[in-house]
Amino acid sequence: MSEGVVLLLLGNKADMTEGIEREVPMREGWQLAEADPLGQQMQQQQQMLQLDKPRVVLHQQQKINQPQVNSAFYLLQLLKREKVSGSTIRHSMGAYDEKKETCGTICLKYLLFTFNFLFWLAGGAVMAVGIWTLVEKSDYISLLSSSTYAASAYILVLAGTIVMVTGVLGCCATFKEQRNLLRVYFVLLLCIFLLEILAGVLAYIYYQQCFPFCHELNEELKQNLKDTMTEKYKQPGEEHVTRAVDKLQQEFKCCGSNSSSDWVESKWLKSAESDQRVVPDSCCKTPTLLCGRRDHPSNIYKVEGGCITKLENFILEHLKIIGAVGIGIACVQIVGMVFTCCLYRNLKAEPY
Repeated sequence: MSEGVVLLLLGNKADMTEGIEREVPMREGWQLAEADPLGQQMQQQQQMLQLDKPRVVLHQQQKINQPQVNSAFYLLQLLKREKVSGSTIRHSMGAYDEKKETCGTICLKYLLFTFNFLFWLAGGAVMAVGIWTLVEKSDYISLLSSSTYAASAYILVLAGTIVMVTGVLGCCATFKEQRNLLRVYFVLLLCIFLLEILAGVLAYIYYQQCFPFCHELNEELKQNLKDTMTEKYKQPGEEHVTRAVDKLQQEFKCCGSNSSSDWVESKWLKSAESDQRVVPDSCCKTPTLLCGRRDHPSNIYKVEGGCITKLENFILEHLKIIGAVGIGIACVQIVGMVFTCCLYRNLKAEPY
């Protein structure tokens, strides 16, 4: 071969035989090269580098143990520097394919990006629910001695943060087209998927098996709420409990833990500070000062089961919603994992 020979790897099986190299006259070679952007770039750079006798050698080969080169300008710079008869510079089909992405790959990229954006929004929503629970429903949480419910809110915040980070990683992996990032993203997606399925199934099983057949939560709520109301309501240093009880009775339209008669045992109502009230003013249907002196059903809320039933139903409804949302998001993630696998297969190995 003469000086200035370029070994351009093309995948046109109609023009060549596998494993055989053949020289093509310069005119024919450039005509073949004009069909793709890489060939056009090589023509322009050849003129700039003033290579007088370039030739194109077509070669069909599946695997080449040479570093991949992405730039035609770099190819011709090496060619000019070598200037040795028979020297070849190889450009693999992997780099060529990156220059000319298929429509399917482009569609997969944008579908996966859209999924990751929605996934990121879902993570933000989950985190927002956790923060909302801690901020807005912290009064209810303070009525219970158990830390289970507060822990659940913190778990929601943590899960939402992880989902948002995973969504950002997925977007980066998609547009950078890095297979290593896609692998990490797929593993994270799979772990989140399994955890969501597990959480959803456990919540459903706990709800089906424990209510109304077992009364662990019910008894805990009853005892904690009654003790809190009778021992801490309107007591010095327990202002947050007072606010929580008043808010609970007004929002849920109830009075007392099990019934309005629970207030008979209240420390505050037994003291002179109660001004002869028999129930707190927050038990009244229309709260006014000293309205709690009269506990007639026309004046106060007399709900069967008291506030404990309302609070229990509130917790169970949220438990069902969290379980359903967890399973729903997990099912949607299956689509994201399928898109990730398809894009991973379409991408060629990157040069290192």
